[in-house]
Amino acid sequence: MVILVDENVPYGREAFGLLGEVRTAHGRKISREMLADADALVVRSITKVTRELLDGTPVRFVGTCTIGEDHVDKAWLASQGITFSSAPGCNANSVGEYITAALLHLAERHGLTLAGMKLGIVGVGNVGRRVWKKAEALGLQCVLNDPPRFDTEGGDPAFRPIEEILDCDIVTFHVPIEKTGPHATWHLADAAFLSRLKPGAIVINSSRGPVVDNQALKAALRNGSLRAAVLDVWEGEPQVDTELLGLVDIATPHIAGYSFDGKVNGTRQVYEALCASLHRPSEWDPSPLLPAPDCAQLVIDPAQTGALSGAVRAVYEIMSDDARMREMLALSAPEEQSAWFDRLRKEYPRRREFFNTRVTFAGPDAALEQLFSGVGFQCA
Repeated sequence: MVILVDENVPYGREAFGLLGEVRTAHGRKISREMLADADALVVRSITKVTRELLDGTPVRFVGTCTIGEDHVDKAWLASQGITFSSAPGCNANSVGEYITAALLHLAERHGLTLAGMKLGIVGVGNVGRRVWKKAEALGLQCVLNDPPRFDTEGGDPAFRPIEEILDCDIVTFHVPIEKTGPHATWHLADAAFLSRLKPGAIVINSSRGPVVDNQALKAALRNGSLRAAVLDVWEGEPQVDTELLGLVDIATPHIAGYSFDGKVNGTRQVYEALCASLHRPSEWDPSPLLPAPDCAQLVIDPAQTGALSGAVRAVYEIMSDDARMREMLALSAPEEQSAWFDRLRKEYPRRREFFNTRVTFAGPDAALEQLFSGVGFQCA
């Protein structure tokens, strides 16, 4: 069989090569002509999988190595009998670590004490649950909002109404894009929502760009009603509103879920789904291929101020991502800016997750050990 794979899918040749001939292409350049003799298509989020792309091709399987599925016309695939698979939860921990790094940076920059602050988590699926766990380890009081889960899980009181989210110090979004229906998320955070937030609140969006109305967010940052914002996703990406880019505290190019571990998880999940659709055993194991982490071990002095922030920066320096993103401001042409956004994603540095780093303490400190293990580090 012939399998066309986005060139940014890690170990795509190694995994899918066990099942057939692998061809690769840039995700934004995949065309119907490339699929003229392809049996399967494996993509990431930048490829729009629609009738226009697939109609008349022999493709019988589509897999996206991402948790998001809004770039795929699943209804049309189903109507054609084309098997579809995504990779739910593959990069949930990666996003949780991104939020952790962002919270620690915001605390340092604005002189905040995270312990005791309220964090509103909108969307408590695979990602939201990871954010919840890590935020509680940091001492934040988490307010959970997930109307779909509230409805399907018998009105679980753990899920609070949106009014309680409005009273939070920080609000972070982890929802899929739904343009219509009772739980639509398109411009969920519009001008009215942002105006009702607690004065001086912080907004974080690492889900999908249109969940937050970017023009409304820009106005709220300009007038000072919000303290700060963190954006990993943008309306219209890869084109980005550079004026908004200059206003947010942390700006990144849709890479919150781009840890190397998360991307490999996505490859493995879609590979296993293709194996299942072919009624073939799953034989690929990525473990022997994984490189050693750049930061395999840290020794922490419990007396050191900001020990956790320093450890997180040693493994993942979120402000390096921000600095590379802001280089876009030197580019004047929109096509150059879009190309830069895509380049940052394609050439993203290998980032390993916290669990690859073993932390030892120079002296006993049970509370500090609990803090480090709570956000995901191995603790000796």
